[in-house]
Order: sequence, then structure tokens, then C-alpha cells
Amino acid sequence: MTAAAATTPRAHLDRSRARAWALQVLYRWESDPEEVTLRQAFERTLATRRVAPRRLPYLERLIQGLERHGATVDDALDDALANWRLERLATLDRAILRLGGLELLFFEDVPPKVAIQEAVRLAERYGGSESPRFVNGVLDALYKRLRAAGDATAGP
Repeated sequence: MTAAAATTPRAHLDRSRARAWALQVLYRWESDPEEVTLRQAFERTLATRRVAPRRLPYLERLIQGLERHGATVDDALDDALANWRLERLATLDRAILRLGGLELLFFEDVPPKVAIQEAVRLAERYGGSESPRFVNGVLDALYKRLRAAGDATAGP
């Protein structure tokens, strides 16, 4: 998919819905004791749910990204959390933060403001009443840390 294709309204909708599917996979992974790995949760979700084929590539990208970079994402989120620990958060909030953090840290084709806004939308739809504000605050803090680190390494 070209960069131009990724910005069409349909592509935007497909990515948004793929994020919602990824959230379901993450929730299943953390909530079901039979789901040993994220990959198992992903495969079982696909086996039991009907995901539109055009949403699968981005869903797969999100899952692969978390499989490869999950520890780095969690560390970055822990650093951005003020007076909280990632493992103490509600399962849905933690999953939403992981998706947003992954996009902020590793998906250069997703503008930071889009990653944050999409995470906030997931929090509005699936989280508690305080989730949207909390998710926005944590991801904004992470983004500011990334920008500050980028400015520090850019040099004169």
C-alpha cells in the first residue's frame, strides 16, 4: 500500500477497525489463562471471529510489532507513567496504551497525533470514564519524551 493509499478515508477506517481488533486480541491474551502467547490469542481470534480481509494486514502488523517490540513499548510506557505502573492498570487501558505506544515508537508512517487520537478513540469506546483522558496524558508524555530525545540527538 502506498503512502497516498494509506491516507484515504477507507484506509483510515480499515486501520481504525484493525486497531479495535488488535485491542480484542490483546484483551484475550491477558484475560484468558489458556492464551499463552500473543500469537495464540491472535490465531484463535481469527479462528472464531470474522475480520474483513482488508483489515488483516494492519492487524497483523500491530500484532507482529508487539511480538517484536512489546518489552520496549512497555518500558517506554512505564517511563511515561507518572506514579503508576503498567501492570497495575486496567487491562483495556494497558492494551490501548501498548497499541498507541507501538505506533508512536515504531510506525513512522503513522503521525504521532494520529496514533494518540486513535488510542483516545479506543479508550472512549471501550475504556472507563477516565480512560480517554488518562490514555491521552500518558501517550502525550511519551511523545514529548520522544521529541526531547530526538532533539537531544539531533545536535547543532
